[in-house]
Amino acid sequence: MAIRLGDTAPDFSAETTDGPIQFHEWLGDSWGILFSHPKDYTPVCTTELGTVAAMKPEFDRRNVKVVGLSVDPLEDHMGWAKDIEETQGHALNFPLIADPGAKIANLYDMVHPNALETFTVRSVFLIGPDKKVKLTITYPPGTGRNFDEVLRVVDSLQLTAKHEVATPANWKPGEDVIIVPNMSDDDAKVKFPAGFKTIKPYLRVTPQPAPTPLGQ
Repeated sequence: MAIRLGDTAPDFSAETTDGPIQFHEWLGDSWGILFSHPKDYTPVCTTELGTVAAMKPEFDRRNVKVVGLSVDPLEDHMGWAKDIEETQGHALNFPLIADPGAKIANLYDMVHPNALETFTVRSVFLIGPDKKVKLTITYPPGTGRNFDEVLRVVDSLQLTAKHEVATPANWKPGEDVIIVPNMSDDDAKVKFPAGFKTIKPYLRVTPQPAPTPLGQ
């Protein structure tokens, strides 16, 4: 069954390049990103893992734990990690799950229906501290994932969860945000002392509340 937004992210135990983990326990009170790879030693995924390693300080600042997954065994992961550091200039600094039996891949509906039975699609799951799935994205094999976009979604989700706002198309941190429609104008005047602009009764914009609630 496909995992939908709002579903509880399935828990699992796994061997990783950082040792064994129990997923929910490992997440703790953090946000989490689980992203899958079809197999080790693939070119696009090599660049993605190096990119996430380079961006890890930004995820850390937002209280986000990242973990990768491939259906190849742990010893292959260790060899691939050396290639990632050599070619991308960043050593693997987060766990990479070994899922040779595809148990987790099937649990998260990652197995490609039109390819090999063990061929996992390149999916991203963003999980909140409540263990609920907040975002899912699946990419085609030839297109590298945009982790700047994943980080932008993290910023939006953390902001909207705290301040009862929404973010418009192409929003970036620091730009105006949208007041949720079910909030009255009177309540909005109290909650947003910087004021707001009414474009339509259902579309009111206000400066982004500051500071951005990283990690919340």
